[in-house]
Amino acid sequence: MPATPHPAIPATSDLTLDQKLGQMLLIGFLGTELTKDNPIVTDLHKHHLGGVILFDYDVRTASSSRNIASPEQLRRLTFDLKSHADIPIIVSIDQEGGLVNRLKPQLGFPDTLSHKDLGEKNDLEFTYRHARHIAALIKKYGHNLNFAPCVDLGINKENKAIYLRERCFSDDPEMVALHASAYVRGHMEEGVLTVLKHFPGHGSSREDTHLGMADVTESWSEHELLPYQRIMEEGNCRMIMTTHIFNSRLDPEWSATLSPFVLQEMLRGRMGFEGVIISDDLQMKAITAHYREEVVMEQALVAGVDILAYGNNLDFDPDIAPKFLRIAKKMLDDGRISMERIDASVTRILNLKRQMDY
Repeated sequence: MPATPHPAIPATSDLTLDQKLGQMLLIGFLGTELTKDNPIVTDLHKHHLGGVILFDYDVRTASSSRNIASPEQLRRLTFDLKSHADIPIIVSIDQEGGLVNRLKPQLGFPDTLSHKDLGEKNDLEFTYRHARHIAALIKKYGHNLNFAPCVDLGINKENKAIYLRERCFSDDPEMVALHASAYVRGHMEEGVLTVLKHFPGHGSSREDTHLGMADVTESWSEHELLPYQRIMEEGNCRMIMTTHIFNSRLDPEWSATLSPFVLQEMLRGRMGFEGVIISDDLQMKAITAHYREEVVMEQALVAGVDILAYGNNLDFDPDIAPKFLRIAKKMLDDGRISMERIDASVTRILNLKRQMDY
């Protein structure tokens, strides 16, 4: 299959309002191949979608035929997705390794190790090489962004979403920072973008944000921020994913993803992060059980999220893009957000895309 040509990345000022808003969405979809009537094709053509995420398993229908069936099928699908985009798209996947592994050996892909495995081995050169192996694997099949590494600390050993899924390098923040840095550098060497997650820290929680609200008011501590700060200082932190944890000491009203204090004052202001902020899946129960969809979209913009992520896996909504465009335009008309706010996000997104292999 021929390489996909890299369309030029436009300047923010060259985009229409619809193109700008479309860049701020990353959406999951159904299908192992694309047909003309697939909503994701409309999203790419009409709504100028900025990114997609692929899964091997559909949670909503408990089906294993979501987007990934075999290596060659996956290459065809990602090539086809890119061919529909007028602006280069992010083609993302959760391929941390180990249990969080969309490219499974039973589908014909090589095995990978979990963050826990790498942390227990505690060989930074090995972590770097294994991360290159993962990055080369996903790049081979058309992905340019991996939602990894997970830099949550292994604090709560009963945490089903993080610790028991073997997603922690360690409970020591310095050790997490070292291995996460090696993991990021391994991906950089292969031209694959990475995302540090889940900010400001999900490792002390007891609850799973996929299933409901996770309150870390009494368990969260500042040292959960250290891995982010270390990798920022190295100049290798280009993208951070929020988490939907609730911490009344940080924000008594909003979960972290929707909190102006957490994202603007903490992450942008105090920590100096200048890269792209992407939400965790906004269809998780920690969000949908507590906030109406319109409120979530509005508050994500107010809080400073650059890319709103909708996995379309826990739920499926083919109309996310037009809903978001309608809500964002109304907020602009009402003066609740400014065009400068939208342009700042889009500029960060386009700068990120200039760093990715297509």
